[in-house]
Amino acid sequence: MKRMAAAWLLGAAIGAPSHAAAQRLLMGKDDADTASARAAPGSAPVTFDIAGDTHADRQGVQSEHSFYVSLDEPPGNYRVTLLLGGALASDTTVKAELRRLELSGLSVPAGGTKRASFLVNVRTPDIVGGGTVRLKAPRETTQEAVAWDRRLTLEFNGLRPSVREIRIEPVTVPTLYLLGDSTVCDQSGEPYASWGQMLTAMVGPGAVVSNQGESGESVSASNDRGRFAKILGDIRAGDLFIVQFGHNDMKEKLRDPEASLKYRDGLIAWVQAVHAKGARAIIVTPMERHNFVNGRIASSLDDYPQMAREAARLSSAGLIDLTALSTTLYESFGEAPSWALFKHDADGTNRDMTHHSPFGAWELARLVAAGIARSDSPLSAAIKPEFRHFDPAKPDRLVDFRVPASPVRLTIRPLGDDANPAKPR
Repeated sequence: MKRMAAAWLLGAAIGAPSHAAAQRLLMGKDDADTASARAAPGSAPVTFDIAGDTHADRQGVQSEHSFYVSLDEPPGNYRVTLLLGGALASDTTVKAELRRLELSGLSVPAGGTKRASFLVNVRTPDIVGGGTVRLKAPRETTQEAVAWDRRLTLEFNGLRPSVREIRIEPVTVPTLYLLGDSTVCDQSGEPYASWGQMLTAMVGPGAVVSNQGESGESVSASNDRGRFAKILGDIRAGDLFIVQFGHNDMKEKLRDPEASLKYRDGLIAWVQAVHAKGARAIIVTPMERHNFVNGRIASSLDDYPQMAREAARLSSAGLIDLTALSTTLYESFGEAPSWALFKHDADGTNRDMTHHSPFGAWELARLVAAGIARSDSPLSAAIKPEFRHFDPAKPDRLVDFRVPASPVRLTIRPLGDDANPAKPR
């Protein structure tokens, strides 16, 4: 059972998971006022837990704070359909698994309802053909355990978030597999975020995102830990593999002068393996750091962006030049204002020149989403219409970004990139 920061308040085991029918969980008091949630008549069996300080009545479950619902689900892709709304007016944001943004700012008047759905991927460390991903302990086995267990966890956040019904059904849809480092992976707590956990909100009902990146990883480390093997075992014709590395790979040059060539060749090998399975691939060059000199970004990435570009050209992969796009993005904000894109404490101190804030992760995800939409991948159409175009020279305004913070805070800096530490103000 996965454990969040709050203690689980309710547990109800109702048989073993089954996919003969959709699972429907009715939220709120039943006619006898004896339960806060229960399986609907005709639902497949469902095992679930609720965590958080919630109030249940005949109109659902609602809270003055964020709360979680976790359901037992085997690995796979699922459509989650929610009936939102409660006795009081609500504004609900939903994140799945490890803070993957799915729905944002859905307002419902008092006593009203609103139905919304999204797709989510559930995975375990098991690799097709044998073996498991070598998870990092305790980071992935404790703080990030929700990303790897046989459960689907939903975070309800916002102003008096509310839900009346949760419907879960397995789906067969193309998958966008992400592999990368701490700037890509699902970060477990505030004030950190990465573009991979924001991209989920920009992909429509025609595909699902499986973000298998991890902090501190490089191309070689992802091979050693079985991360690419995990993806290769699952990927199918029609899927899309999106990979971004470089920040941590740079450290390998200290002991191997040919490290960047090996990085390039490693990317090429991955793309070739993916193509052999009938899937497509996009290589993303690493985004720049907050490294301004005389008002302009000075690259700190050595020859790794160029090696990624060469890998895309030599392997016939798609390319998203996030190095160039992020440079334009940061410079559009300016040296001081662009710190809003990077991790910082609420008072503006302890700024990190590599890792991003939720707003920064959102802006980078918009660049990636627009890049996918421009690609020749069949999954280019999976990007929602409102996210198919984005000009980094005309970025969003910070004041318009209203995704509420998750209750869990990360007190340890993401792994890797130690040569570019946080900067106190």
